[in-house]
Amino acid sequence: MKKVGIAYHPFNIRAPELTRKLAGILESRGLEYWLSSAWDASEICPLFPGTDLILTVGGDGTILRVSQLLDGLIIPITGINLGQLGFLTEIPADDNGEKLIALLDGKGWIDERAMLDAELFQTVRGEKEHLSFHALNDVVVARGAIARIIEVTAAIDGARVDTYKADGALVATATGSTGYSLAAGGPVLNPRSTDLLLVPILPHLSMHYPLVLNPESVITLQLSTPNPATLSIDGHISIELFDGAMITIKASTKLTRFLRIDPPGYFYASLQRKLKG
Repeated sequence: MKKVGIAYHPFNIRAPELTRKLAGILESRGLEYWLSSAWDASEICPLFPGTDLILTVGGDGTILRVSQLLDGLIIPITGINLGQLGFLTEIPADDNGEKLIALLDGKGWIDERAMLDAELFQTVRGEKEHLSFHALNDVVVARGAIARIIEVTAAIDGARVDTYKADGALVATATGSTGYSLAAGGPVLNPRSTDLLLVPILPHLSMHYPLVLNPESVITLQLSTPNPATLSIDGHISIELFDGAMITIKASTKLTRFLRIDPPGYFYASLQRKLKG
């Protein structure tokens, strides 16, 4: 390992001190490193070439932003947790440096996580709109500012499943199964599973249970609503949706890779503690 990046949360007051600490460890080991806000795509993306590892300083949201910007590049992420739950992070903020040093010494393992590809088709003020996204956690179609249910017709591989009269519907990866999907009643999947989840959000008089789908499935969500709704990608990309909007979602060929030091079973050992907050 020769070059390490540190991508930090620019609005977390604890991030600068921890970033300096990490930089000091890297310097002491003679490693080249760079620093960048995870919120600034124009600053961070040119730094990726030649990088062997990215340390994120923040919470899961910081990791989700970096994953979006990597866009499938084969650079592993190790998260240092300044957030709340930290399902994706690996190292606590109060670690004395032992875990990071062990990773730098080659004692970690690569954890590959499945991602989603999503395409949006809709007409906005008479103009056709076609946008593409990828997500590590989830793709969410939800009601907008007006607190009224929307109708989302879900189809799998072209076969209609149901029209959810609900606050919305989401498609999640196994990584996203501990996020919004879990709050909406979905199951927790093994984080390295490639299965997909289709979960209605607070459905009313329609199918209420989540579906676990194989990774070859193509899910279509079509919106029917007199009021604008919202498409959310990993919780930080938000697009206004209008009546008739269609979103297709499938497993991506891209992956997000993590460099971890804790054994794979640690996910289950820490699950109850994290869910209790």
